This record gives sequence, C-alpha cells and structure tokens, in this order.
Amino acid sequence: MKRLCLLGSTGSIGLSTLDIVRRNPDRFQIFALVAGHNVERLAQQIREFRPAVAVTASEPSLQKLKAALESAGISKKDWPELLSGPEARVAAATAEEVDFVMSAIVGVAGLEATYEAVRHRKTIGLANKEVLVAGGSLVMKAVRDHQAELIPVDSEHNGAHQCLRGGKRSEVRRLILTASGGPFRDTPLEALSTVSPQQALNHPTWKMGPRITIDSATLMNKGFEVIEACWLFGFSPDEVDVVVHPQSSVHAMVEYNDGSVLAQISATDMRMPIQYALTYPERAEAPVPRMDWRQVRTWSFSPPDLKKFPLLRLSYEAKRAGGSFTCTLNAADEIAVEYFLGGLISFTEIAEVVEETLNRVPSREPQSVGDVLEIDRRSREAARAIAGAKAALRGAMPASV
Repeated sequence: MKRLCLLGSTGSIGLSTLDIVRRNPDRFQIFALVAGHNVERLAQQIREFRPAVAVTASEPSLQKLKAALESAGISKKDWPELLSGPEARVAAATAEEVDFVMSAIVGVAGLEATYEAVRHRKTIGLANKEVLVAGGSLVMKAVRDHQAELIPVDSEHNGAHQCLRGGKRSEVRRLILTASGGPFRDTPLEALSTVSPQQALNHPTWKMGPRITIDSATLMNKGFEVIEACWLFGFSPDEVDVVVHPQSSVHAMVEYNDGSVLAQISATDMRMPIQYALTYPERAEAPVPRMDWRQVRTWSFSPPDLKKFPLLRLSYEAKRAGGSFTCTLNAADEIAVEYFLGGLISFTEIAEVVEETLNRVPSREPQSVGDVLEIDRRSREAARAIAGAKAALRGAMPASV
C-alpha cells in the first residue's frame, strides 16, 4: 500500500489523482490532503478518503473547514488532524508515513514543501512547474544529494520521461516538446493587442485554471516547460525544441543519435501521466480513453512564431542566462497575467511587463528556499510597479487587481 500526501488536493491535478486513488483502493491510501481555501471541496474529500492529516492555507480557512465538517455531519472523532500554513504543508509532505508526494500546488507556494520532501527522500510526482522554474538548481541538487526520485506529471515531461526509457541519455540528440498553440495560434500579430481575457481563457484542448490557460495562450507555459525539461533531464536550452501540434496527441518526442525518434502518444487525459507517476516503473491499467487507430486522423507540426509569442523566446534567454532570471520570469508573468485578467493591461503587454522586469531585477544564485522566495517577492514588486504604470497609461485602476 502506497501512502500519499497530496499537495493541492482541490485543484484539477488533485481531483484527477484522487480519482486514481478511488479506483485503486488496494494500492493507494491518502495520508494527507493539503489544500488552499476551497474548504467545501476539502471537506468532501475528507469524508470520502479519511486522511490522517488535512492542511489549509491559513488559520481563517482552517476555521471555515471545521465549520464545513460540522455542517457535513462528520463526527469530530472522524476528523483528521487539522493544520494550516506553510509549516504544516512541510510537516505533511515530510511525515514518516508518506511514501509519495504529489506536488500540485500552483505557484511558488508549493516550493518549500516539495523541496523538503526531496530532502526526506520521498518519491515526488511533480505537477508544479514553478518548483523547477523558480528553484531548479536548488531542488535538483537536493535530488542528487538525497537520491530522491522526481517523476514529472505534466503531460509533455511525462511523455519525455517515457521516451527516454528507450535509450541511454548519452545517445539522445534532442528533446521535442509539443504545444497546442493555444486559442491564438492562427490570430494575426496585429490583432493580439485587442483580445479579451474571455477569448484568451478559451483554450482549444485543455480545461485548466486561469493563469495556466493564459500562459498557454501566450506560450509562456511552453517556455516554463523548456526550463523544467532542462532541469529534469539535464538538457541545455539548445537541445530542447518546441513544435506547434494543434491536435495535442503527441506530447513529446526524443530524437536519438542514429536519427530514430520516439514519440509518446496518448489521449488528452491527465489521469494517464498521474497514474504513470504513481505506479512507476510499472505500467498499470489506466481509466483513460484509448487511441482508435481505425479513425482517419491528420497530425500537423510547425515551428512556433517567436515574434508573435515573445514569452517563449524570453524563456529560452532566461534559462541560458542562468542564476535567478527564471525565478523572476515566473514571478513577473504571474503579476502580468493578474493585471491582464483584471482588464488593466492588454494581452501583448504581458510580455512587455515580463521583459521589463527581467531587465530591472538583477540575477543572483539562490542558496536556499528563503533566497528563492525573496527573489520572487522582489520580482513581483518590480512587475507590479511596471504593470501598474502601464495600467495608469490606459486609464485603468491598478487597485482593482
């Protein structure tokens, strides 16, 4: 029986993970559920999965959880240990009882708990890009030092992980990540400045949270994936290519020295990579649609337009530059997306805010999680000032963000 700590239990990855657990009660058991502020959903999860520990983001949300448990008629004797805050997240992820940690908290909030779980030699299912984008050097050093196992859950990196099992790392020439191209794949550059948040949130393939959906529309999400792939698999940025593949059936490809290319192909269902991470190195039956090869299908691949999607270019540049530039990249993007979703800056100004922040915030080499969080804080401050100035020029009110 594998005992799990689920960081981000109420998000989309958390829900899919729990579906896998629900279908495999003889293989998996939930030890800890860690959530943010969605206490109603967390209370339902506690009722069903009976964890030993449940953690919320703050003390006020913890009090709301207690009220939700009482309203649900759950006897106090059946309550798990209830905790809140960053220290509680770390305690849950590093508990002796935990065998596997699913890292699915959005943003840098999940960094410390994931890092400490690595240091405690837990097996990590990594579904949080920010852990490596913001703190890659720190986390991967801990992985090496403590001989922990980090299994990617993002469909592209999970696909790469599977393809890399086909040969030695020394035999690999390059990694190819695929991108759907987002909702503006065929939109002319000159039309992008007027697109609305509602249009940008209309992703053609995946149903995701607001920030990651906007990041997919700008291709920043793919830039983060390039950075993450470099850390995960030991590639340089020049060894990682991105191709636009609107059908989203091929998730990653690995080209070997002899010219052979291995591709990972599957339905667009996150339960497959989640279960792969949970059962690795075994491949178990998964509750996902199968590819029907009797159907006529056409797949297309094309290079991304870096002029139209400059955030992908900036991601490559930040990774090549090293230091804390990728941490700043992530922080600036999060603030810029906030302002865009609030109607305060335009779609094309997201990239402008990120680039100006990278130019303004100096890079350094973080030595601790505290250093990463401090760089993240300073970068957010700079990005907020830059985005606020742009909003003021448009006559918008930054205070509404």
